Amino acid sequence: MAQRIFSKEDFTKSNEKEYQLEYKVNEIGKGSDLIVERLTEKGDYEIIQAPLRKSDDKVFIIWDVPFDSRILFDL
Repeated sequence: MAQRIFSKEDFTKSNEKEYQLEYKVNEIGKGSDLIVERLTEKGDYEIIQAPLRKSDDKVFIIWDVPFDSRILFDL
């Protein structure tokens, strides 16, 4: 599996209650095999079920607060 590491600073505020990460489909796939893992205070990763939104050739990962993490995916 491929991975992309991201940090809190990579999120953009989409509205007053949500933050999002934006990727093109050709960067991470269509999202059907996407795994989002959040970095814990202990330095381990935990799998979370982050909502995804798709629009044309983009995939948006949505959460209520920005966090440090990684995305695992197959291309």
